[in-house]
Amino acid sequence: MATTTAKKSTSQSGASATAKSRRRTARGGVGAALTPEQNAERGFTASETLSENLQRVLVDLIELSLQGKQAHWNVVGRNFRDTHLQLDEIIEAARDFADTVAERMRSLHALPDGRSDVVAQNTTLPEFPQGEIATNEVVDLMTERLDDVAATCRDVHDAVDEEDPTSADILHAILERVEQLSWMVSAENRTPRR
Repeated sequence: MATTTAKKSTSQSGASATAKSRRRTARGGVGAALTPEQNAERGFTASETLSENLQRVLVDLIELSLQGKQAHWNVVGRNFRDTHLQLDEIIEAARDFADTVAERMRSLHALPDGRSDVVAQNTTLPEFPQGEIATNEVVDLMTERLDDVAATCRDVHDAVDEEDPTSADILHAILERVEQLSWMVSAENRTPRR
């Protein structure tokens, strides 16, 4: 039993010495230092075009979440509660997808930019009106904005898919949900076809 304990102790101290040696090497002490290329981020790197296309989707999603919140605070009228809750769904989806797109960009060594001035200058969504807005108007305004986000996703899709099918899969998920939300929201103002 004493021999086993002594072996473990020697083995642990040997592992500890190796770890210390690695730390010294990594800090530039003993041994070969890492080159700048070895310290660089690794893996697939997005091209400028892929970065720009994902950025276009990102700013529209951020703007959708902000406009959804503006509508959420100022909607009034019939079906207020249902519209209010439906806006929460839109906001949550837009925020979640914006985060997914931004994190995908970072994983491809691209730099997402969600600053308010960048979003305002680059979004395809029209400005949302100020003040109280009737539920039926909010329905039409949010349907238009959901369709605009879907159009941006469709516009960049083929170029994204050609370079990075994994990022295109994210666009598919966004399209599926945004188009579903557009259908559900727009149904509030529709009349049945005869």
